[in-house]
Amino acid sequence: MRYAYLGPAGTFTEQALLQRPEASAPDAERVPYGSVDAALAALRAGDVDAAVVPIENSVEGGVSATLDALATGDPLVVIGEILVPITFVLAARAGTTLADVRAVGTHSHAWAQVRGWMSRRRPEPTYVPTLSTAAAAAGLASGDDSPYDAAVCAPVAATVHGLQVLASDIGDNAGAVTRFVLVARPGEAPAPTGADKTTMVLFQRADHPGGLLTLLEQFAARGINLTRLESRPTGEGMGRYCFSIDVEGHLADERVGEALMGLRRVCADVRYLGSYPRADRLAATVELGTSDDDFVAARDWLHALRTPQATPGQAGSARAG
Repeated sequence: MRYAYLGPAGTFTEQALLQRPEASAPDAERVPYGSVDAALAALRAGDVDAAVVPIENSVEGGVSATLDALATGDPLVVIGEILVPITFVLAARAGTTLADVRAVGTHSHAWAQVRGWMSRRRPEPTYVPTLSTAAAAAGLASGDDSPYDAAVCAPVAATVHGLQVLASDIGDNAGAVTRFVLVARPGEAPAPTGADKTTMVLFQRADHPGGLLTLLEQFAARGINLTRLESRPTGEGMGRYCFSIDVEGHLADERVGEALMGLRRVCADVRYLGSYPRADRLAATVELGTSDDDFVAARDWLHALRTPQATPGQAGSARAG
């Protein structure tokens, strides 16, 4: 098995990938790519069997590059998720002091999580965006022509690239967590566990008052809890948005299946992005009247109404005739 991930070596994405037993096996090959788009393009092309990419951060919310890449192009599906606690260090080349730092390189999501610390300790430095936190460390270690003097990165990236740590635990949120997803080409979904998520992207037929409410009612009427809801521009013009959504439950659950059917009726398109086990193993909330048995019983009741059985008297009259 070949696994793509957002590289280079030392990224939080690589840490997430290594948490998957199948990806950390001796015979597994882990291939770093320079961007989320490149990793998913390799998956679509068949160059790798699966890919791990960041999708959500507890501080900054959704990772737009991943949300947009999954919402467009050839279909891909999520088959698993990984949660990684995030700890940042400020790293520099040997001999650099905190007072020497004039510019700091890192990924935009990382910078958002250390802005408070930087403003208190070093308010002057310029922020230089990089493709990943590990790329910031690698760029700094590669030579003297780096446009920044220090990098915000994972501790492992500083070690891998031989950098000196100027400060540790510099994040503004001690409980920061990033959620990563394991993505594959379409196939059979992982079996339901009772603690699952389903991810989808919904496209409206037209922008109109109550449009989002119409979509949300499909979930509310069936007792389905949403764990993430984000709007993303479709690129078709101002005000044109799609909605990227995670819900509790599995495609095999009656309530989720019926919600998808309802959405298929009212949406211009529904892109199903997979059902998979939750990383936190929290069981889905099943409200009264929304269990599989409840939906099956209701369907059987309706079927009986549509196909009434003949009474004994009617049957006798038919034989006599």
